Amino acid sequence: MAGPILVVIGVQERLFNVMDAERRDDMVANVKILVTAARRLGVPMLVTEQYPKRLGRTLPELRALLDGVAPIEKTAFSCCGADGFLERLRATGADRVIMVGLEAHVCVLLTALDLLRASLPVEIVADGVCSRRVTNLTIGLEQARQAGAVVTSTETVVFQWLGGADSDAFRELSKLLR
Repeated sequence: MAGPILVVIGVQERLFNVMDAERRDDMVANVKILVTAARRLGVPMLVTEQYPKRLGRTLPELRALLDGVAPIEKTAFSCCGADGFLERLRATGADRVIMVGLEAHVCVLLTALDLLRASLPVEIVADGVCSRRVTNLTIGLEQARQAGAVVTSTETVVFQWLGGADSDAFRELSKLLR
């Protein structure tokens, strides 16, 4: 059965440290919520790392939650330019792509544009992305929206995945959203 896939883009040590200090901690907290919810609900995930030799690996606290999801290393800004990315994405049978990560106006945006051109619906989690400057974040989200991506929030995605309040998963995951 088709469903969503969560794509975590470039939330890496050295890159994270130069992000907008007022947003980055909330952003990573929201990514952790989404990864936890995806794992609990069986939503497939992909993780990419932009030039890890230079920018470091995925943040340790995220890596721990992503155990078993091998990162796709890339130098292209769009994930679609990374060897194996589209193949792994298509192999999941996903019918829409939920995106979080760094930076909103570069890797996230360029990936979204490529996926939209490939006729895959894209949702960008606004509180799950960050850029070094707020203006670039705003421009990246707006350009993605103009191209046809849906801009959403962490809570909206989790509640969409849950579908209702009558489950153990809801009782477990709703605690993360308080």
